[in-house]
Amino acid sequence: MNSEEVWINILIPLLFGQLFLYLKTIYDNYPELQTKILVASIRNLDHVIESAIIGADVVTIPPNVLEMLYDHPLTKKGLEAFLNDWKSTNQSIL
Repeated sequence: MNSEEVWINILIPLLFGQLFLYLKTIYDNYPELQTKILVASIRNLDHVIESAIIGADVVTIPPNVLEMLYDHPLTKKGLEAFLNDWKSTNQSIL
């Protein structure tokens, strides 16, 4: 990993993550401010997960990343198994 990749992949997320935690703590200490924290420029699933972990109120997510949230091989496999099991019961929800 070159120095640019270290900055982009390790140092900047750590620095901004810490900054975000400071801001979140400050805003939580003063609820009368009624401030919401928005995370933007999401580019991958890790950004979404990190935003949730640190308590973002709003996250702007591009369509391709949103699709990645539900389009996972294990999700597809689980849904397929569920639907097959449901079909085998001969029940209907309508």
